[in-house]
Amino acid sequence: MNQHLKSENTQQKLVANAVGSEGERHVREQLAAFCRICDRFGWTELIYNHITARVSGPDRQFLINQFGLMYNEITASNLVKIDVDGKVIDGSNAKVNAPGFTIHSAIHMARDDAHYIVHTHTTEGVTVACSESGLSPHNFYGAQLHGQVAYHDFEGISVDIAERERLVASLGNKNYLVLRHHGLLACGETAAAAFFRMYQLQRACEVQVHTMQMGKELRPLQEAVLERTLMQSQTAVAKGFDEKHGFGQDTYDALIRQLDAEGSTFRQ
Repeated sequence: MNQHLKSENTQQKLVANAVGSEGERHVREQLAAFCRICDRFGWTELIYNHITARVSGPDRQFLINQFGLMYNEITASNLVKIDVDGKVIDGSNAKVNAPGFTIHSAIHMARDDAHYIVHTHTTEGVTVACSESGLSPHNFYGAQLHGQVAYHDFEGISVDIAERERLVASLGNKNYLVLRHHGLLACGETAAAAFFRMYQLQRACEVQVHTMQMGKELRPLQEAVLERTLMQSQTAVAKGFDEKHGFGQDTYDALIRQLDAEGSTFRQ
């Protein structure tokens, strides 16, 4: 066998080992698509942001984008598998973002329903995170999140393992988190749910920031209207017209169809 074929076979074996089971393959494709979708929306911070997914099975293991790669370079096979201690366990020498490990692993370990977690540093998200009052419910998107958003105080760059417990306590049982002075985080039982929650959170921040730029006070919504909007958002939207659609699943599927139609390499 010549050297070229040896190299090619070795690469194929590495990819096969990285992908793992059929169930893991699905998670890898969902997560790789998530990265490409975030790139499409501009929810990126060079090589520094991160999205993670828990791998099904008895062991607490999860996938994270390889540190050093842009979101538009992420594929199913170059995602990195790590354990709860941040150790790379897929046989590769890939680098992992330390803050990504600290923030995400804490939530993955504490919340059985948090299969996917996305964290962003968008300008609007950080702007709202720096404001004393935080996220306002007084716009179409913010009203859908009334009372659903948690907050975690900034402690510096998230590399301290000791921050895990405090971060988990801040999040509690909520799925939306504003990291004060830092950015936004959303989690979900599916990639679609995590994406859609981040979409809601990001859009609420965008509208709030633009409203603030007008130099006028926000026009408040009545509490009864906020409660009604929350109920509509978290029930009708969450379930769709039947249980098969799930929270944001139709939207996520449409975005994946766009990626496929454009010839995206995320499934590789």
